[in-house]
Amino acid sequence: MTTARLQTIGGADAGARGSEDAVHASGRWAMRLVIATEACFFGYLLFSYWYLAAFATTWPPHDAQVSLHLALPNTGILLASSALLIWGESGIKRGRIGQLRAGLALTTALGALFVAVQFVEWSRQTVTPSGSLWGSLFFTITGFHVAHVCVGLLMLVVVQVGAWRGAFTARRHGYVSNAALYWHFVDVVWLAVFTSLYLVPVLNR
Repeated sequence: MTTARLQTIGGADAGARGSEDAVHASGRWAMRLVIATEACFFGYLLFSYWYLAAFATTWPPHDAQVSLHLALPNTGILLASSALLIWGESGIKRGRIGQLRAGLALTTALGALFVAVQFVEWSRQTVTPSGSLWGSLFFTITGFHVAHVCVGLLMLVVVQVGAWRGAFTARRHGYVSNAALYWHFVDVVWLAVFTSLYLVPVLNR
């Protein structure tokens, strides 16, 4: 094979890698913009919660069921899911596809468990969404968060399918990183929701 031929192949490979890196970079920025937009929505909701709390004589109302019995373990579940996803993502960066598959499966299972526990807590809540301002905000904020968790679970399932089909390697895992970024965002938002709707009211009793 001539030197010119080798240079042509090397140039084509470099061009393909550059194109792939550009796609991953644009996808990364797109996900960041999505997260920034969603963060604004959560910020508005939490601002509304604290604004109304500042003028309320009793917040939350006496008949509201606010405790850490389910919310605290559920927070641990979500944080553990993020840690497992970090572990899985670190595996594919080293070419360990099995570690990625395991991390995705465990993260998905814990995310689904989080949603199930949240439904249990809703079923035990004595305040309805239409019964008070607090109830309306409580169900809106937690429901909005659960919806984002479900979107994150869908992303993880899609990425898991790709992992089993061999779509990701140590050099090509942009979709994994984007899904992980969204999942970590969901976890960080939950810490703000948990602190506002659960931790602070319990500590102020």
